[in-house]
Amino acid sequence: MIVQAARRLVTKKGSGFTTQELIKEAQVALQTFYRHFTTKDELILAVIEDMVGQTAQTARAAATDIASPLDRLRFYIASVLDGPANDEDRQSAQFLAIEHWRLLARYPDEMARVSLSYADLLCEAITEAMKAGLIGAQDAKTTAYLVTHLVRSVFMHRAFMTAEEPGDQVAEAVWAFCVAGLRGPRPAD
Repeated sequence: MIVQAARRLVTKKGSGFTTQELIKEAQVALQTFYRHFTTKDELILAVIEDMVGQTAQTARAAATDIASPLDRLRFYIASVLDGPANDEDRQSAQFLAIEHWRLLARYPDEMARVSLSYADLLCEAITEAMKAGLIGAQDAKTTAYLVTHLVRSVFMHRAFMTAEEPGDQVAEAVWAFCVAGLRGPRPAD
């Protein structure tokens, strides 16, 4: 309830909302907020984890009919990089970019955790593609980690760009880069 209220405020104000605005939006008492979160930073960590988790969950659900693990991986990358559909999406993307770097400096372990749902999604597809002999990655977990960071970097850059290539073209360029690396030398049997 509190995290969802914060997400609604993020689409309007980024992280510039006050605790008073949050408790009004969530329709809870201030004591209820502090029972769940000792600081606003803890709340923002929870919001980011929820946003990334929802992105991963939505992508997984949308890709259930994609049989090839390589095509699923491509879809997972493109679904993040297609770009914000409207002003609220752009505001949310900018919030993620700004707060990611700010919180990473203060809470590196917690910030590493917030991206796990997306990295795990990529890791599953990479593992399946490795088993099918479609890619030559040596280690699925490390490869997923690197692709996650690449996708995040491009996503955050695009959050602040106004005149640029359409999202599908950016997603295709990132995919071409990734697949070239993924199809590198195959491990010896």
